Amino acid sequence: MKSFRSGLSCTAALFAIAAGFGLVARETAHGELHWQSPKKQELRVRLIALALAPPRSSFFPNQEVFVAALEVTKDESRLIKLVYEFLPYQPPLSDYGMDYSLLHEIRAERDPSCDETLKDMSYPRYVPEWPRADQSWKYSLDSPELNPERRHARLPCYQTTAQDYDRSVHQPPSEEDRP
Repeated sequence: MKSFRSGLSCTAALFAIAAGFGLVARETAHGELHWQSPKKQELRVRLIALALAPPRSSFFPNQEVFVAALEVTKDESRLIKLVYEFLPYQPPLSDYGMDYSLLHEIRAERDPSCDETLKDMSYPRYVPEWPRADQSWKYSLDSPELNPERRHARLPCYQTTAQDYDRSVHQPPSEEDRP
């Protein structure tokens, strides 16, 4: 009987030690995660131009790339690159209205890996020696005209999806609101 109790206490001690290591290991593993969950921000943007809209697929996700004016404050905005991804059964962002007076409310995440200048956005990537900028951008009604040669700063890129599109509000821009 005595050996049974000592065997039982050894087994209990081993389980206690294993459980202790399991807790320590779990804490260590949790602390070693190298990715962060994306932080989506609430943005209010005005679409200036549709810079890229590849042919739509009926099987895979589609994408539109815009130059947009991000509303920083009521009287201040800045240019951004907005990448909008949607599935074949969802409407593209351009269907909601290419009108500068529309203020689109979206949730998007900042993606520094796709930042680029207006000039970079206007030259096709697949032809590096393209002689001139692509002039096929589709501008919104009443939007300011952009000169890709004049602006050299990289536009911050934001990625969003059709699920993160909230709504559009008709709100005419003030003169100070134009980038």
